[in-house]
Amino acid sequence: MDHKGRDLEEEYIKQAELARIRTRRAQISRQTAVDEREKLKQLHWMRCPKCGMGLDEVAFKGVSVDACFSCGGMFLDQGEIDKILKHREPGFLNRIFRTLTRPEKYGDT
Repeated sequence: MDHKGRDLEEEYIKQAELARIRTRRAQISRQTAVDEREKLKQLHWMRCPKCGMGLDEVAFKGVSVDACFSCGGMFLDQGEIDKILKHREPGFLNRIFRTLTRPEKYGDT
């Protein structure tokens, strides 16, 4: 094999190795991202985004509302606001927020 053929072969091997390294790094990066999301989920699951204290589920008109007894924050999961808005009585939302901000009054009203 001549010098030019050897150089082309070495270049091909280098490029193949670089492609293999890039593929492996991309796999590691994806797995790290999945692991990081899972770790963050475990750290923040049912934690108040405002103060970091634990959230408690409170039932109101058949809807579970996540409430923080530390800072008074209330959080709804996807679709829960639609369920709450089905009860379109006058002042309904005011009554929800009044009820949820008074821990002693929790429950269906």
